[in-house]
Amino acid sequence: MSLTRREFMQMLAAASVAGFSLNNAFAADASKEGDKTAVKTPGNPYELPAFGNVSLMHYTDCHAQLLPIYFREPNVNLGIGSMKGAVPHLVGEHFLKKYGIEAGTMDAHAFTYIDYVEAAKKYGKVGGFAHLKTLVDQVRAQRPGSLLLDGGDTWQGSWTSLKTNAQDMVDAQLALGVDVMTPHWEMTFGADRVKEIVEKDFAGKIDFVAQNVFSNDFDERVFEPFVIKEINGVPVAIIGQAFPYVPVANPRHMVADWSFGIRDSDMQQAVDDARSKGAKVVIMLSHNGMDVDLKMASKVTGIDAIMGGHTHDGVFQPVVVENAGGKTLVTNAGSNGKFLGVLDLDVKDGKVADFRYKLLPVFSNLLEANKDMQALIDKIREPYKKELAEELAVCDDVLYRRGNFNGTFDQLICDALMQELDAPMAFSPGFRWGTSVLPGQPITFEHVADQTAITYGTVTRNEMTGETIKTILEDVADNLFNEDPYYQQGGDMVRVGGLKFTFDPTAKMGERVSDMMLDGKPLDAAKTYPVAGWASVQEEVKPNKQIWEVVADYLRDKKTIGKIELNTPKLKNVDGNEGLA
Repeated sequence: MSLTRREFMQMLAAASVAGFSLNNAFAADASKEGDKTAVKTPGNPYELPAFGNVSLMHYTDCHAQLLPIYFREPNVNLGIGSMKGAVPHLVGEHFLKKYGIEAGTMDAHAFTYIDYVEAAKKYGKVGGFAHLKTLVDQVRAQRPGSLLLDGGDTWQGSWTSLKTNAQDMVDAQLALGVDVMTPHWEMTFGADRVKEIVEKDFAGKIDFVAQNVFSNDFDERVFEPFVIKEINGVPVAIIGQAFPYVPVANPRHMVADWSFGIRDSDMQQAVDDARSKGAKVVIMLSHNGMDVDLKMASKVTGIDAIMGGHTHDGVFQPVVVENAGGKTLVTNAGSNGKFLGVLDLDVKDGKVADFRYKLLPVFSNLLEANKDMQALIDKIREPYKKELAEELAVCDDVLYRRGNFNGTFDQLICDALMQELDAPMAFSPGFRWGTSVLPGQPITFEHVADQTAITYGTVTRNEMTGETIKTILEDVADNLFNEDPYYQQGGDMVRVGGLKFTFDPTAKMGERVSDMMLDGKPLDAAKTYPVAGWASVQEEVKPNKQIWEVVADYLRDKKTIGKIELNTPKLKNVDGNEGLA
């Protein structure tokens, strides 16, 4: 259900009593004209005046988070080459300056890491499908016929998703009212499971589109490339772009019969086909990552807007990209259910004449939980409540994952791997998903699962030469810092425990990593070292514990953890980079 203005004002009043500092941009002048003694009262930050005749809502990368969570934005998101100083590679004060956001406001907290702990305590948690449902319904009520787009990475990232084989999220999507989606981590449940959901659960309800997924045998599309929906008499095409590097970033054997790729020529054909079938508006629902979307927007013509995901960037306003056919808006709607993007288009004479866009932070304290969605969530979680609630330890530091080189929760995972697998070195994937934990907040098993719940979570202990270790680091570094976005895969740098090194993101491939040291000694290229890890993409992995077992055991043993010392590389040639705080 949606809140009335009176209900919302009551919630805002309660928030003010609790210490909220409401942005002046959210204040409404309650005075009558000429009454100079009246005071301003808090307005509704979710009151979005309708505009135009075509509206689309968009969320992405929720990573199966059904409940409100904490999520800290990065203080390191480096842009290299032409991407230096450009959206989305702005953090902290640089982000605020770009968009004219006042420090200390709700927007400042939602979009940056600044004063994170204090602000999180003040403003509370974000996201939660019951709260998101309330907001979606409210926006829909203001915009009849609007569509809700899901950018993927929806079925993975929680214990209940792993245990129910993604059924929890499928049911939640249906209850939320999703109209169209495109995938990435969904593929890690295997091709058969994906097809089962698309052909059964989604049939006639949610369109699953992906123009860039083809069969290996006949080179035919596995899914529909696009769907055309009529919004207030305007035919609107939604073209899906699945994550292009699924068989590289995730286990190939899970989708052995399918090929992916960026396929911008196929995208151009899909756009042309949609236009030939009457579409007056073309939207690309993408899981490329922001930098890839920006390049694609410059090459493919006829796309009015790209509503993107994968890199978890909360982009405050669309980037307008010029191409041979006109202009394309490029957006990205963050992660973890933290934001809802609303794009309003004014379509006249068969073309987009104007637009309005707002990326709304979903503050759970300011949005009443939808009762039906909350009941569904409670039902989903009931069988797992006891194990999820187990309190494992307490940490004096804020635990987070997001950042190019390391996060405190990543460091904790590396420390656990080294201790539990008796290895001097550990590698942990540079995943961008994973919730945050405030200092002193009990670290529960659910928090651990939020960082580790994947279908290939077996831990490993391998013997690697110093040369192999450097090769691995260089390879991952190129995936992140290649100057051509089409060669980027969108994650962050592999997290490294034990090993010290210097890193130059501006250098060429093979030359970014130097001065590797282990226990105060230079790493010997010819010597073999034990390396602990997890999430191997190989089909055959030696049986071992799952990563969540290893981390949970480590925390149970520690019980209390002090300040976490991040093992991050010494950076070169990054002075003045707006992606570094």
